[in-house]
Amino acid sequence: MQLLFPWFLLGLLAISVPVLIHLLQLRRPQRVLFTNTAFIRQVELVTVRHRQVQHWLVLLARVLAVVALVFVFCQPFIPAKKENLVKQNGTDVWVDNTYSMQVRGLSGKDLLEEAVMQAGKLGQVDKTARLRLINSTRKSVSYGEYVDELDGLRLGNKTAGNALTEGTSPLYLFSDFQRNSFTSNTLNKFGREKQVVLVLMKGKASGNVFVDSMWLDDAFVRVRTNLGLHIRVHNGGQADVVDCPVKVFLGAKQVVAFRVSVGAGESVTKVAQVQVGEASLVEGQVVVEDAPVVFDNVYYFTLQPAASIQVLEIGNEPLAQQVYGNEALFAYSFAKAGRVDYGTLQKANLILVSELRAIDAGLREALRAALRRGASVMVVPSASDGARASYDDLFKDLGLGAVQWESQAAAPELREVAMPSAQEPFFRDVFGAQQRAVTMPRVAPVLRWSRTGTDIMRLRDGESYLANFASGTGQVYVFSAPFAAAYSNFMEHALFVPVMYRMAMLSYRSEQLPAYRLDQGVVALKLPATGSEGAATRSDEATFRLVKDSVTLIPAQRVLGSEVRLELPETMTAPGFYQVRQGQKVLTTLAFNANKRESELAAYSVDELRQMLGENHPNVRVVESGADGAGLAADSAAQTGTPLWRYFLAAALVFLLAEALLVRFGRRRAATAQAGVGAKAVA
Repeated sequence: MQLLFPWFLLGLLAISVPVLIHLLQLRRPQRVLFTNTAFIRQVELVTVRHRQVQHWLVLLARVLAVVALVFVFCQPFIPAKKENLVKQNGTDVWVDNTYSMQVRGLSGKDLLEEAVMQAGKLGQVDKTARLRLINSTRKSVSYGEYVDELDGLRLGNKTAGNALTEGTSPLYLFSDFQRNSFTSNTLNKFGREKQVVLVLMKGKASGNVFVDSMWLDDAFVRVRTNLGLHIRVHNGGQADVVDCPVKVFLGAKQVVAFRVSVGAGESVTKVAQVQVGEASLVEGQVVVEDAPVVFDNVYYFTLQPAASIQVLEIGNEPLAQQVYGNEALFAYSFAKAGRVDYGTLQKANLILVSELRAIDAGLREALRAALRRGASVMVVPSASDGARASYDDLFKDLGLGAVQWESQAAAPELREVAMPSAQEPFFRDVFGAQQRAVTMPRVAPVLRWSRTGTDIMRLRDGESYLANFASGTGQVYVFSAPFAAAYSNFMEHALFVPVMYRMAMLSYRSEQLPAYRLDQGVVALKLPATGSEGAATRSDEATFRLVKDSVTLIPAQRVLGSEVRLELPETMTAPGFYQVRQGQKVLTTLAFNANKRESELAAYSVDELRQMLGENHPNVRVVESGADGAGLAADSAAQTGTPLWRYFLAAALVFLLAEALLVRFGRRRAATAQAGVGAKAVA
């Protein structure tokens, strides 16, 4: 046995107090009255003997109580079998406070609460030790300050990063060790000189349903029109979840409610039909009602009704005016070759190049720039032999490669177009549930191309009539035949309008995503059109701010033309809606959600962690916390020794109780003995 504070042995001098009390009691005279003096000697002998034994026993109890109390303050312990990691020169502690620690532990409390409780016991044996809680500080503090920092620990999504591998001080890690966040690469970062203890916080098996992803039927959101909202929910827990309520809110109004049953590790996709009632941005939420893991129960998103789709036709005469000009969804404009307004062209979503006799270099370069920003270009070839060279140059500039031109006949032979497949993504929702045999348009192709694109419409003989090619970030649609009556009757066919509408709809690209992740790093947004004064304001690095309630964040930002890139700050950890402000003006509202990695609760077991360690990490060991920290307590006892002060405290209480019993019942026996002797004397 060893003493942690041996100088408290000076307290043994307090033994002199009960000894002095005992000596003073022996010298105090006591008067005993009897009726018959013949029995005085016998009474004195009996009383003195009893009183001496009682006094010695009381003195012994008092002395032993004082000795036991002194040893309590000396902190005795049995020496440890291993080296103590909690030393006075500093010990690092990291408590995993990510959202997955919300799982219920074996004691019924959250894993974070259990981890904080057990981490607080590390410095109890040697309270002079210096400890560093990596979660909140970068320096070692006293035990009292360390406990205060533990008490202030709250759930969040910020990890320790490189702080775990810095320095050579011993390190305790309290975590549930999720499979998707803790890997063998993490172990490899620990140096061989650093002693590491992995304390596994084991939780109860539970389900956790959360929104994995969400997407729309169409990027073009129209006001007061049904919109299919695809909601994919996933169960990241180890237990099945049955009849989990899911609600969809647009603003403060609940618009959809349904229930899902999801097996452990499985996913289910539901489609909710919603409508946007106004042309302004709508804040939406998908709320999942499951417990006990509730941090990911809300998925935030926004719906921005689309503005008009800008359609520009460049040709000899307006062929698509009646298609787009009478529909409020489209803003249609026409320009003849050589009179193109390039400012309008740079804003257009869909550009129609229809049967031009010549395409100059300036127009080709403008079309390439439009594709780079994500616009779509539709090309209708000309039947003129003199236009072929300029079309060849256009196809090369757009990345389509070389094409083959058909020899021209006096009377072009018209061939029938095959019925499109309803499975083709381009024609999704165009045809009814049952396709009926209809007369298809007839065309006379003037060019053909190698199959490097995607055929949208084919002829019955297998050749392509309408194909789609990716170019830059945009799309190119090419027809193999002119729209002129001698080469096609497609403009008179019922498919003409749906095909033209579909190309225009697909050309629209929302400048803002419905939802973003907090850890995605950079968010790119298109700036609204402003004058010279607004452009000057945008050059200021501190102009754009992210505001959520009373929290204002100023991200690092860079303006590139009409686009601004915002680097999300590390302090941005709370999911929800953030307004993007420029000065006092609110530009838009963005929805941010936490990374779904935390929602996957699958974690390593003790055996799996030890297997991962193998023999390559002798400086790392795994400890299972167990119920009420029994596992960590056993490990700590092996290092710090077995503390004995509790036993000495119990012994002190026992000796004090024995003293009280001796004093109380000893007097009664003495009084009884005296009364008995007196009775004999009277007889």
